[in-house]
Amino acid sequence: MGVIDALGLVGVALILGSYVLLQTDRWSAREARYSAANAVGAALILVTLYFDFNLSAAVIEGFWLLVSLYGLLKARHPQPATPENGPQVG
Repeated sequence: MGVIDALGLVGVALILGSYVLLQTDRWSAREARYSAANAVGAALILVTLYFDFNLSAAVIEGFWLLVSLYGLLKARHPQPATPENGPQVG
């Protein structure tokens, strides 16, 4: 296994690991670490796609990265709790 493949596997582990932690209520989707793990994971997978391109994988990972960066921005600037959005976690 080469370095590029290893980077891709680390990216997959970050995305899947963060999703498992979310589903087992150990992490919240509003936490910066959840979005950060997803953003880094997607970026690492995109690096591997530079060397072995696949359009559908590049599209989904590109959007995954953008949505994760949006989540990071929201986590850095939380809104005050209201009855509509509930208490902020994380």
